[in-house]
Amino acid sequence: MVHFRPGSQVWQLVMLLSFSGEFPFHSLSLLGSERVYKALVSRLTTLQTIRNYHSCDEITCRLLTISGKGAGKSIRLYKGALPILEWLYPGVYEYYMDSFWEHRFPGDASHRDRNHRVSEAAAMCMKAGMEARPYLLPRLQNREMLQVIPDKPCFYLAKDMKKVGETEMNKTMFTRMAGAIFSSSNCYAVYNTRDAVMKWSGMGEFKALHSLIELTRLNAGISEVDSAILFGRSGEIALRTLLESDKTRRLEFRFDSIYRHIHFIPMNGDGIRQLRLFSVPDWKAQLLELLFEPEVRSYDRGLFEYDACVDGVNILSHLDGDIARLIRFREAIENRTGQFEVLCFPHQTHFLREYLGGLASIKTIGMDSVEEELCPERRNLLER
Repeated sequence: MVHFRPGSQVWQLVMLLSFSGEFPFHSLSLLGSERVYKALVSRLTTLQTIRNYHSCDEITCRLLTISGKGAGKSIRLYKGALPILEWLYPGVYEYYMDSFWEHRFPGDASHRDRNHRVSEAAAMCMKAGMEARPYLLPRLQNREMLQVIPDKPCFYLAKDMKKVGETEMNKTMFTRMAGAIFSSSNCYAVYNTRDAVMKWSGMGEFKALHSLIELTRLNAGISEVDSAILFGRSGEIALRTLLESDKTRRLEFRFDSIYRHIHFIPMNGDGIRQLRLFSVPDWKAQLLELLFEPEVRSYDRGLFEYDACVDGVNILSHLDGDIARLIRFREAIENRTGQFEVLCFPHQTHFLREYLGGLASIKTIGMDSVEEELCPERRNLLER
């Protein structure tokens, strides 16, 4: 018998699938021990009796089904198990059926890949303590300026943002965007390039950003959105995605022109810890205050992108993973004399060495030290 209770591994899987529809089999490590979750998924594809921990109701069925193979291998809820969605919260069954065509999934790879991108991004956000369950978040609107967005960090899915208003937004909107994170009076567009270079549509993303700005203005009172979070398997893939936009004929449609700041977050445990920083109010300013004395900081008044000058060494903090800013830093120091340094977390060093090629020295700071100062309370919604 399988016990269905909040915080259990079974509950986590059902909860994620309730709003993402499907989850990639090879990304189970994002939820916890890959070995444990693979064994659990295999077990749940066979006939099981599942008991509701609170009501003691029982259902006997296969809970999960696996489709596809290789990188496209996907975990979905078994049709006969859909009544279990109401064990989560009232109304979840209706949300699921409306979002996923009455449990009829398109068979093409593009739809599956889209669902995988969104589900991975949602898992990362929830592991970092951000609410991502649409049915527990206030619905967005486009009629007047209201404070709809909760005070606590949250992740809104792009497909739900598209439905705002009497008619659904143009189908080109949010085609690459997985959603948006709202945290501490900031909004971050969220993308997930996974393990391949993301195909970039400059005009489409330009329109998507302006639609997001309008939604943000009306629902959160935030008038500017200039930052994106880019999830991916490796820093190299993220950088190649960024540079891929060089091929556009119009410079204003480059990824790093549409978004002034692009924070790369690896999809692993280090990335989850890094993402938690975004929940801290004024986290960028607090980081710089933690690292440097006021008299050595540049306060963005320097001739190029750097954060402090200590004993003649120009230092850039890459703790925020901002690869757009890193590109501007490298372009500036390539033809400049002097001493340069980049401060980073240990998991960022390999990528930085490859990209900077000796133009700047690299120093690291332990994530434990930063978390101790900025994240005294660590939350994980997947365990609640």
